[in-house]
Amino acid sequence: MRKKIVAGNWKMNKTFQEGVDLAIEIDKLYAESGDKNVKVIVTPPFTHIAEVNKVVNNDLISVAGQNCSTETSGAYTGEISAEMLWSAGADAVILGHSERREYFGETNEMLNTKVKKALEFNLTPIYCIGEVLAERESGKYFDVIKEQLQTVLFDLSVEDFSKVVLAYEPVWAIGTGKTATPAQAQEVHKFIRDLLKEKFGAAADNTSILYGGSCKPDNAKELFANPDIDGGLIGGASLKAADFMGIINAF
Repeated sequence: MRKKIVAGNWKMNKTFQEGVDLAIEIDKLYAESGDKNVKVIVTPPFTHIAEVNKVVNNDLISVAGQNCSTETSGAYTGEISAEMLWSAGADAVILGHSERREYFGETNEMLNTKVKKALEFNLTPIYCIGEVLAERESGKYFDVIKEQLQTVLFDLSVEDFSKVVLAYEPVWAIGTGKTATPAQAQEVHKFIRDLLKEKFGAAADNTSILYGGSCKPDNAKELFANPDIDGGLIGGASLKAADFMGIINAF
């Protein structure tokens, strides 16, 4: 059975103390909620990970990194390795987020290496895929997504692939206030799962595929009702504990 997952990506937000306070509030609200069938992940800036990991109940809430290096260690000023994330208490890492692709030039080939580094150090890769507005409007979005999957994941063993979580980001819906309709989101999620089934067989049925495009408390329930949408990768709404809990409770 696939895991239901709600992961909050804090991006470059919250000072150290603000981040710790937010984590404590999320932990408290989730502990008080009746239903614990959702895997909750918080993804603070790297500087906060170790302390956030201490203040949340690790049986209920996991901590993830927002990125990792292609390298294990060495003279790479400013980079953070998968091993460093693991040693700070993270058990997952977001890879291939559209902002990393757009602003930092990350390629599918780089992300293939990053996914393997994450797996090497026992981190769950939360691998992001999705199309920009021009690709959506030209009807090429399936081709774009297929390439992002094939180039990055298709040389993994079934065993390694089974440890990966996917996140579909309609890039045109991030930070714009636009949201893919539930039907549009389900269409792409089903395409992703069918493609994965062709390559990895039954393992694809157990792969969680998250929706990552302006998901909020008021639209989460309708999105999560679709058969191939297993949760959300949440940006802005994860910065307020009440909003984040509203999405978690949408299942």
